[in-house]
Amino acid sequence: MFTGVMRAIWKGALTFGLVNVPVKVYSATEDHDVPLHQVHAADGGRIRYQRICEIDGEVVPYADIDKAYDDGERTVVLTAEDIASLPAERSREIEIVEFVPSDQIDLLTLDKAYYLEPDSASPKAYVLLRQTLEQTERTAIVRFSLRQKTRLAALRVRDEVLVLQTLLWADEVRTASFSSLDEPVKISAKELELSASLVDSFSADFDPARFVDEYQQELRTLIDAKLEKGDALDTSETFGEQAEKDAGGEVIDLMAALKASVERSRAARAANAG
Repeated sequence: MFTGVMRAIWKGALTFGLVNVPVKVYSATEDHDVPLHQVHAADGGRIRYQRICEIDGEVVPYADIDKAYDDGERTVVLTAEDIASLPAERSREIEIVEFVPSDQIDLLTLDKAYYLEPDSASPKAYVLLRQTLEQTERTAIVRFSLRQKTRLAALRVRDEVLVLQTLLWADEVRTASFSSLDEPVKISAKELELSASLVDSFSADFDPARFVDEYQQELRTLIDAKLEKGDALDTSETFGEQAEKDAGGEVIDLMAALKASVERSRAARAANAG
């Protein structure tokens, strides 16, 4: 279970009719897998992947990389200017477009989940919307923009908190068509009765806390055991000079860009505060 500090990734307002509900958006889930990277089995040296141009064989700095679409025969290059010319969605509104029966939401279409926190002096509008969803047993379908992409999402209530769960677009869900299911199959009443009896013997109320990722637990135990035995390398020894040479100084350039971005952000905040 997540116990760290939650940081808002987006701020905006839920809108339906003339009602405006200012909210902060937080990621509702996190990956619990132990982070692993690849190393050379012979000496533990880090394995790195490079962005190499297939025409000239040169390592390409990230700043010199554009996007492209390939239809199998032709490639259309899209520059940063091309992307910037698109009518990017910059609205800070989460627009409620309709309220639907909750059982009409196909679980297959559910994607990334976010928590919404009221972001105003009074949470009254937030609580009103929450109670309305609970009382009507409806799910709100909303449209909003996140990271320059238009999203469709379901807005529902979980433990007295509004939850926004993005939905896959209709054309992103594949149709299942299996010829093996076309043949008629006869199920006898006795078989169905025995199958139902088996289901009944396994029946229980679902408690997700009872289930744990045993593989990740064992992996952490293995890593801790190796550390305790001293079976580990000094991390600095796994880095080589070749990485920096192959990158053409890109690592240093990236650090400089990150530092410049932080300084610019701080200066912008100071100016706004002033």
